[in-house]
Parts: sequence; structure tokens; C-alpha cells
Amino acid sequence: MNFNLSKSSKQPTSNTLVVFCSKGKNKANTEGLAKSIKELVNDSYQDKMFQAGVKDVKIFPKIGLEDYENIILVGLGEKKTQNIECIRFASSSLYTELKKYNLSKVDVDLASLQKSSKNLSDSIKAFVEGAVLTDYNFDDYKPKSKDKFSLDYNFVGPAKLKNKSLASALNDAEIMSDCICFARNVADTPGNLMTPEILAKRTQDASKGSKLKVTIWDKARIKKEKMGGLIGVSLGSAAEPKFIIMEYKGAAASKKPVCYVGKGLTFDAGGISLKPPAGMDEMKYDMCGGANVIGTMLAIARLKLKVNAVAYVPATENMPGPMANKPGDILTARNGKQVEVLNTDAEGRLILMDALSYACEKKPAVIFDAATLTGAIIMALGNSYTGVFTRHQSLYTKIQKAADKTCERVWQMPLMKHHTGDMKGTHAELSNMSSTRGAGSSTAAAFLSYFVDEDIPWAHFDIAGTAWKAGNRLNYCPKKGASGAMIRTFVELSKMF
Repeated sequence: MNFNLSKSSKQPTSNTLVVFCSKGKNKANTEGLAKSIKELVNDSYQDKMFQAGVKDVKIFPKIGLEDYENIILVGLGEKKTQNIECIRFASSSLYTELKKYNLSKVDVDLASLQKSSKNLSDSIKAFVEGAVLTDYNFDDYKPKSKDKFSLDYNFVGPAKLKNKSLASALNDAEIMSDCICFARNVADTPGNLMTPEILAKRTQDASKGSKLKVTIWDKARIKKEKMGGLIGVSLGSAAEPKFIIMEYKGAAASKKPVCYVGKGLTFDAGGISLKPPAGMDEMKYDMCGGANVIGTMLAIARLKLKVNAVAYVPATENMPGPMANKPGDILTARNGKQVEVLNTDAEGRLILMDALSYACEKKPAVIFDAATLTGAIIMALGNSYTGVFTRHQSLYTKIQKAADKTCERVWQMPLMKHHTGDMKGTHAELSNMSSTRGAGSSTAAAFLSYFVDEDIPWAHFDIAGTAWKAGNRLNYCPKKGASGAMIRTFVELSKMF
């Protein structure tokens, strides 16, 4: 897939022109369109062939207007409620139609996009992301198609629109999309082909050529660092754990880094507390928190942001092998707290407790952790919102602001003192399961809070509902595969510290 800014505002580069329309009160908004195309839009609207709604795409083949053989109308919905997500949706719908009719080269009218959007640079970013993310398909292990669909987009319009900011927006969008697709790919890869060791190697390879420094701790180093949770969870697997450290320095050395922590369960069978077989194949996605944190760091580095950032990804499998930790076992976290394991399938919090403890020792400006942590968050929010837990209300205000800009949906969930009390243990200071029923996502977050210093701003993102199978909500996401949730928002948050 290729994107280009045309040097000419008059000469078509293909036989197909794509134009954008917003929805007015009783008609389509046709600002920025040529007279002949305005008439086409108005006639189509009256005939109810095209209503300019979000995801509404109508192809008029062989119509012969404005030196183009084909005209494609793309709707963006009502202007008063429009945001950049509408453009991602529209771009995704357009891509699907272009592929359906094998239209491999189109001109995209910038003037109509400018009139239908609030910020042209942001709109171009969203358009590119919608197309690239829709084009993503995990087919690494299928026979290679001889007729793979390839698409060229050429942005055309007034010469004054061709400036450095648009070229930069185009480049940034391609980088962001590629990093999201990388995160999707490592999450989609099955557990036998994405072990902790392979994840570490993929991270190192993807970081080459950037300012990222990647350090990988092996099992011996993890033991030496007293990460009892990560070691304990890994004992049931023949695959050794890894602890992945990513560091990026784009600002002054004196500036504290933004820290990301991601749960890297490359496969979760539940350990001795074995999961039911139905749907267990989806537990390859239990590493989406780690994958998305890695994708975030790749994006920050490739975008060359003027920030400092660091990421920690504890990676392991959770298997029921002969050495697996058992219900009732007690593990000692890096910060010295002892945890009674009542359910070996509540393992994500056990590996995160070590990573969070280590992160706090480095005194970062802020800590964000991402994890497919609980089924309870799916019951609460489905796959529409990512649940966010924090003790710092001012931090949540920033999170909401970043999410509003990227159009990723977040919802603040409760994290109360009685939730932390529910995680007190019987035979150890803490238990990895709550002493009461209900509020499973809140008590899980409360458990994590024991391993984060109170003076460090921290937020936990439970992405169990949004990390995969989001295609029914977001048309640019696969129907079953990984989504790359929160990467855009995490990158935006890095700019706020």
C-alpha cells in the first residue's frame, strides 16, 4: 500500500476520484466539491442512494466527471458529531470497497476532506491509519496468494495544501500503523511460534535502526533480581521466561522517563487451575499488554519524539507442568511482599508485581501498565471501552484527554481502599485472589497497587475486552485477531510528561 501527495493539482493520476461529504440537516454537505460532483451528491442523496453517513461509500462507475471515469462518494457522518474516528471508519469502508472491485489506484480529493474535517493533518493521519489497519491480515501461515491486492492512494487538491505538515502527517501515520500492525502480529502468532524467547528476539530485531536500547534478562538474571512472581509462574513451562527492557532517550537526561509495563503471557493455559478447553486457543492473546507496550515504544522511537521512555515486559508461559506452582503456594515479590497463590490462573498480576516493583525503583515520571488481566472487565465494559484504574485523578484527566484525541474509548473504574483490603492474605501478607465475590477487575487493580509507590503517578489499563475481537465495533480491526488497543493513546500520553 502506497500513499503519495500529488505535485499537480490538475492532472489526474488514476481513473478514479474519491471525494468526502458530511451529513447536513436534510442534505449532504458538499463544500469543496466541483459543481458536477455536487449535483451527483445531491441527486444521490435525494434518491437515498448515498446518505453521507459514517461508513457510507457509494461507487459510481463509468460516470465521466471532472476528467475521471469513476467517482466514489465517502460519507463522514454529521459534522457536529464528527471526529477523526469517523475518518478511520470511512477509510476502512472505502478500502473494503476498493478491494471488492479491484480498484488498485485512486486519487483522494484533499479539498473535500479539508472542508469535511477540523484539522487536515489529523484527518490524513486517520485516513492512512484506517486503510493500513484494515489491510492488516494475519496470514503468515497460509499459502501465499499470487494475486495479492495492492493499492495506491494519491492525495490531490489545491497546490497550497501540499506542505511539509501534510507530508509529516503522512509519514507519522504510516509509522504508527506499522507499529500497531507489529503488535497485532506478535499477538496473533500462536504460542508455539511466539515463546518468550521469540518475543524477545522479535523485539530486538524490530528495534534495530532506532534509538531504542533493548536488554533481555534470562531466567538466571530474573532469579538474581528476586522476581519471585515471574519465576513462579514460569515453572510449569519448558519455555524459560524473559524480562524485556526497552529504553528510549529523546530528551534531556535529567528528564524522568514515561514508563510502560506490559503483561507478556505468550500463552496462558491457567497452570494447575487449568482453563476450560473451549476457547483456550485465544489465550495466545494474553500477551497483548506486552505486545502493545512494545508497539508503543517502537512508535515513540520511530517518530523520534522528544521524550524519554522506558518499558518493562515480563514474558512467560503459564502451563501445568510438573514443577508448576500450586494453589496454596507462597511466592515472594521483588519488593519483598509475600503472596499466597489461591488460583494459578490469576497469574498476570503475579508477573506484573515484579515488573511494577522494578519500575518504581527507577523513579519514572509516571507508570502505565497494560494487561489482559480480568474477565470481569469484559462483563463490565464489553469490548467497547478499556477500563482504567488509578489513584491519581489528575492523571486520569490526562488519560481522558489523550484518549479523546486518539478516539480510543476509556472508562474510569473504581479503585477503593476496601478493594485493597480484599486482597489481604490468610497465610501471607497478600493473596492473588479477592476474599470477596465480585468487583474482580477492581480487586485485581488493587492487588497491583501494592507494588507501586504512592508518590509515583500510576494507571492500570485492563484491555481484556478491547485487545482482540474488536472488529464488530471497529471496522479497521480484525474480527477475531488482535487490535493493538491503546497504542495510539500511550504514544499521545508520552508527550504530556
